[in-house]
Amino acid sequence: MKVFHSIQDFQSSEKTIVTLGTFDGMHIGHRAILNKLKFQKNNSGNKTLVLTFFPHPRMVLKTDSKILLLNTIEERIQLFKEFGIDYLVVQEFTQEFANLSAEEFVKNILVDTFNIEKIVIGYDHHFGKNRSANIHDLIEFGNKYHFDVEQISAEELDRVSVSSTKIRKALAEGNVALAKNYLSYPYMISGTVIKGKQLGRTIGYPTANIQIKEEYKLIPAIGVYVVKVLIANQTYYGMLNIGTNPTVEGKSLSIEVNIFDFDQDIYGQEITVCFLERIRDEKKFGSVEMLKEALKEDAQFSKIFLNKNI
Repeated sequence: MKVFHSIQDFQSSEKTIVTLGTFDGMHIGHRAILNKLKFQKNNSGNKTLVLTFFPHPRMVLKTDSKILLLNTIEERIQLFKEFGIDYLVVQEFTQEFANLSAEEFVKNILVDTFNIEKIVIGYDHHFGKNRSANIHDLIEFGNKYHFDVEQISAEELDRVSVSSTKIRKALAEGNVALAKNYLSYPYMISGTVIKGKQLGRTIGYPTANIQIKEEYKLIPAIGVYVVKVLIANQTYYGMLNIGTNPTVEGKSLSIEVNIFDFDQDIYGQEITVCFLERIRDEKKFGSVEMLKEALKEDAQFSKIFLNKNI
């Protein structure tokens, strides 16, 4: 897959089959659209092209309301790569871009730059300044500029009735199993391992503290989870706590993972954690001994789950 970090950078004279959107989460609904792209490629031999945007348009157009995203832009690029798209164009979304008229967008970008043969788009898609144009306008532009429009019907989208909003809600409730069903893969976070208070090692459960640099990345609800951990292309498993460690009077939110059968110095390394199952809420225990007993039960739960599901 070739990645272009702006529309202006894109260079190809080949005909393309295009879709566009933010694709936050790359969930099963998104994959249904991308599968249509690949089907059309197999029929025509044309290249598949996805136009996506960063930052998310709502970050630019609705600055009074904060949105947390399911994927960092690096994660999104990797997911497209795994899916087998030919060209990915990541366009910076700005107010200037938002002010393009519908016809300017179609003529200057889809036709003149992408050499579009066909676009695959949802029935409810709106585009252009103030999102003023709809699927009917796009079909008219297709007739004018000689490209086909394949509309994804409401019935087709209903069959994969899922949205990024539903996934965000599931994660905010700690329901990582439901989020996995929607996404078709476990929800993930990536970050750098930093030094914490190192209390875990004193009670037999050393943890790696994860610092996430992207403030817009959605973190699942406070609680304890079974996780898969990816470190330097190696796969491990463990249990992870998101919370404040109230038993030892913690104050700030931390993300700490206890990796099973692991004893390496990974400070400063980038690791990825995939959420497999929620174990319980974070609790304040009456003593450190009670906390140790709970962690023992968490580890047992995790290993039983992993034995059944891995």
